[in-house]
Amino acid sequence: QVQLVESGGGLVQAGGSLRLSCVVSGDTFSTYMMGWFRQPPGKEREFVAVITWSGSATKYGDSVKGRFTISRDDAKDTVYLQMNSLKPEDTAVYYCAGRRSVSIYYAPGDYEYWGQGTQVTVSS
Repeated sequence: QVQLVESGGGLVQAGGSLRLSCVVSGDTFSTYMMGWFRQPPGKEREFVAVITWSGSATKYGDSVKGRFTISRDDAKDTVYLQMNSLKPEDTAVYYCAGRRSVSIYYAPGDYEYWGQGTQVTVSS
C-alpha cells in the first residue's frame, strides 16, 4: 500500500528555518501530485503548497508565499517543504498528501494518501 512518512518538524524560534521531508513508498512517486497542508491547534486543516507530478508548477497558500518552497526529488521519492522566516502563526501539525494526477488540487478532500503529520512549533 502507499505510505507517506514526514520528518523534519521541531521547535524553532521566530525568524528561523526548517525543512520538512516526506518519503513516499508503495507506488510510482513520479506520477503523483504532492501537497503540504497544516492544521493549527483548534483550527481546520489548510492548504500550504502543492507541486505537480513533473515539478513544473507550484502553488502556495497566501500566508506562506515568499517564505516557503516546495520541491521534489523523484530519485529519492521525496517531497520537501523549505520553510524560512518562520512566524509563531506557522505553528501547526504539517501533513504531506498525494494523489495520481496531472492537475493541481487545493482541498484536503481531493487527496488520496496522507502522512501521519509532523509538529512544527515556532516560538516568539
